[in-house]
Amino acid sequence: MSALKGLRVVEMGQLLAGPFCGQLLGDMGADVIKVEPPGAGDPMRVWGQGKDKVQWEVIARNKKCVSANLRIAEGQELVRKLIATADILIENFKPGTMEKWGLAPEQLLAEQPGLIIARMSGYGQTGPYSDRAGFGGIGEAMGGWRYIVGEPDRPPSRMGVSIGDTLTATYGCMGVLAALHHRNQTGKGQIVDAALYESVLQVMEGLVPEYAHEGVIRERSGSILPGIAPSNVYICKDGEYMIGANKDSLWQRLAEAMGRPELGTDERYATHLARGQNQLELDELINAWTKTLTVDEVDALMIAYSIPAGRVYRAPEMLADPHFKAREAIIEVETERFGKLKMQGAFPKLSATPSGVRSPAPSLVGQHNEEVYGGLLGMSGQEIEELTAAGAI
Repeated sequence: MSALKGLRVVEMGQLLAGPFCGQLLGDMGADVIKVEPPGAGDPMRVWGQGKDKVQWEVIARNKKCVSANLRIAEGQELVRKLIATADILIENFKPGTMEKWGLAPEQLLAEQPGLIIARMSGYGQTGPYSDRAGFGGIGEAMGGWRYIVGEPDRPPSRMGVSIGDTLTATYGCMGVLAALHHRNQTGKGQIVDAALYESVLQVMEGLVPEYAHEGVIRERSGSILPGIAPSNVYICKDGEYMIGANKDSLWQRLAEAMGRPELGTDERYATHLARGQNQLELDELINAWTKTLTVDEVDALMIAYSIPAGRVYRAPEMLADPHFKAREAIIEVETERFGKLKMQGAFPKLSATPSGVRSPAPSLVGQHNEEVYGGLLGMSGQEIEELTAAGAI
């Protein structure tokens, strides 16, 4: 029994934000029906690195795929009928697009008061920028993320994944779950408005109040967080290792592990403020020590002295790690196109209603047209053939 079993989601988004929200809900047990344009379908089908594009296998798992041409009346009416069967609608088009297609959320709610509509966009559904095009990277820049990521003497960097999109999807999913609780109490649905830049802004910690209160502007600081020390990646004989001993008692234990217990009470490092003021000097001191040891040797010491620390993983290390295996952080899914494929497992973990992967990503655009349009909507084979001939599906 999955947590969201019995709920139907219609996902109309493309690329990352909308589809990742759909993935989260699908992993938790919702019945997700993804609507794609006929032909090539969602661009995510061909995104990713490597010869075979396997990213789709993660983001489209636990979903059924139907095709619908939302640029023509027949496709719009078909999707309207599909939405009428749903509890939740997800879309991440430019504001005004749904309205242009005759699928304005206010109209849908008037017809179906219990519907929950998650809308993800660059700048939100209101405000002077709402009609601008926006991708995740733009939201990361405007939300404050890009400016503070990277080395101080270089232009802003990116994280390496589309964090703006996935944050927005996560907040959108959170909003959907809150709206479901409200609907259970009142019977009424609502609109969840999740903007890319605001989703990034939410995780910016003290960036805004620090400036508003004292005029402090956070700058790029490379691998450190200014004033928080020691907390960095250090060089060992055979690799890199992350240590986070930025608490007085932890620092004292690290000094003991280094064989230099006197550093734990040295006035240059004994307090949080002192370590922050001498951060670069302290990192050089620790780095000089780790360079004399292997990653395994440093790791064993950190475990022995109960200091938060860990190896810097890539995919190969994740796949080999026994903790990842024990918690099923990475699972193996039998996919339609690539056979058995390893990917991240469903998360977060629920004790009574566990999430999981019930079905692989559909390999074809419109793969479930007959099942959904024929079975769920009760359309005849002839009607489906006519819609196909008209270019509606």
